[in-house]
Amino acid sequence: MTKIAIFQSRTGIYPAANSQNLVSAIEQAANGGAEMLFTPEMSGLLDRDIDRARQNVRNAGEDPVLAACRVAAKRTGVWLHLGSLAVTAEDGKFANRGFVIDSDGEIRASYDKIHLFDVDLPTGESWRESNVYRGGSEAVVVDGTPVGRLGLTICYDLRFPALFQSLTDAGAQVVSVPAAFTVPTGKAHWEILLRARAIEAGVFVVAAAQCGRHEDGRDTYGHSLLVDPWGTILVEMGEQVGIAFGEVDPRKVDEVRSRIPAIRHRRAVSKAVSR
Repeated sequence: MTKIAIFQSRTGIYPAANSQNLVSAIEQAANGGAEMLFTPEMSGLLDRDIDRARQNVRNAGEDPVLAACRVAAKRTGVWLHLGSLAVTAEDGKFANRGFVIDSDGEIRASYDKIHLFDVDLPTGESWRESNVYRGGSEAVVVDGTPVGRLGLTICYDLRFPALFQSLTDAGAQVVSVPAAFTVPTGKAHWEILLRARAIEAGVFVVAAAQCGRHEDGRDTYGHSLLVDPWGTILVEMGEQVGIAFGEVDPRKVDEVRSRIPAIRHRRAVSKAVSR
């Protein structure tokens, strides 16, 4: 049984302030006895004013938020899944990149969000991540974390079960879904999709989310969740900023997969034929 912490945040447009909040969350996680902390998507900067954001985005080696979190992880002995940061990519675009940092402050793995959120919502909201961000191409599973084999996703990836299949085919026991879900899509789909992914993959799902009205004017849904492999919600954080604690038990993965062996029953399916 592993105790984890989830940070539900309201990230703003100033990396220094966001960094302080993250370091405080790491310390709270350590003080609460957690072995690993999970944070939301865009934990270091959330700013839809791209010109202003460009002044604060750095490559991973120079990012001050990442550096501060690495120091805090080493000082406290807590593992960290830094849900994602905006970092510069080689082609001049940004990457939406998550980092797994161990208790020595070392980066064990990183993952670039594969599926980019390009959508026009009925509310009038329009998002075009691909205008600014470069999508990733590789699914990532991290060995040796306190929660076992950890699969990495980010936000909109939640809507693509093939990615979760790839992660569980590679042995993932837990999948992290850091997010900054919009309020309309969050109300409609957040919980049901997270529970569905947990059930069909037979994994724990840890979903740390952004919440509330942000400095750049956007609203995010919150309701960070910890879901077990049976689809039971173990943690639900509502709409307030803060830390919550939960437990992940790898034995539950084995138990559920023995009861519903869907992963073993997967078969390659050819392209559907119209008749």
